[in-house]
Amino acid sequence: MSAHLECLSHTPLLGHFDPPRLVLDEVFAVMEAGNRRIAAFDPELVVLFSPDHFNGFFYNVMPSFCLGTGAHAIGDFDSAKGRLSVPFDLATDCATAVMDQGIDIAVSHDMRVDHGFAYPLEHLLGGLDKNPVIPIFINSVAAPLPTFRRARLLGEAVGFWARSTSKRVLFLASGGLSHQPPVPVYANSPEPVRRNLDGAGYDLSPEERAARTNRVIDASKAFVKDPTTLHPLNPAWDNGFLDRLEAQTYGQFDTVANETVSKIAGNSTHEAKTWVAAFAALSSYGPYTTSDRYYREIPEWIAGYGALSAKPLGA
Repeated sequence: MSAHLECLSHTPLLGHFDPPRLVLDEVFAVMEAGNRRIAAFDPELVVLFSPDHFNGFFYNVMPSFCLGTGAHAIGDFDSAKGRLSVPFDLATDCATAVMDQGIDIAVSHDMRVDHGFAYPLEHLLGGLDKNPVIPIFINSVAAPLPTFRRARLLGEAVGFWARSTSKRVLFLASGGLSHQPPVPVYANSPEPVRRNLDGAGYDLSPEERAARTNRVIDASKAFVKDPTTLHPLNPAWDNGFLDRLEAQTYGQFDTVANETVSKIAGNSTHEAKTWVAAFAALSSYGPYTTSDRYYREIPEWIAGYGALSAKPLGA
């Protein structure tokens, strides 16, 4: 029985609008180092916490949490496309155990995931189907949102189950840190956009998909020229968040209101709850030690981009 953790920000803009070569090489080096650590750990099972960006989950049914007993990636923004290697029986057992511990989690036998899931699988594991993986969605953009406390409790329940498997389990999380890309907000969106958010977005035409991609690319280019066009990145918040993960005091976020996080660091910063869930899962194995912390503001990707690794103390 052993565990390992890797958290990594994701971006759909990789290859579409990149930072200077020096920064890009730095990020690739971070991902390659994570890939080597994972290869050395040789996981028997991967548990991946990630958000969605109105690609797989819409307001027709918007759970706070959903576990995929089967899943496929849609390949948005030219990310990896295809089926994930989800072990149905193990995933079902995990969902049952989590609900037995008082966490209401939805289940999907064919979960539709986007770049938020594909990015870490592609860049840290080498592909969507290289390892058995249980994908767990945490709603991070569609209000009303789950709290940091609920994300922590979800992670603890998953970690408690993972320990019982006696497998080498890799916990992955992908999301955040501070950022606010042009994701529509239902409350102030026009009717055509609301229809997409209510479920019509499942069936975007190639032209509509391309237009959506181009809107994000154009927004990132404008943000680089004028940082006032979007919510500013917040490296102070980001580094404070990483500090608490390293100090094992992330429970302090239990009392932080969602509105406060949005105001300070941007509406999509709630993706950082995936990191809290992953660290909470790891904490089920006891105290942990962290390493390989990375952080950089990358306006081209509209992101406070970070990475952090951890393993149980003494592992």
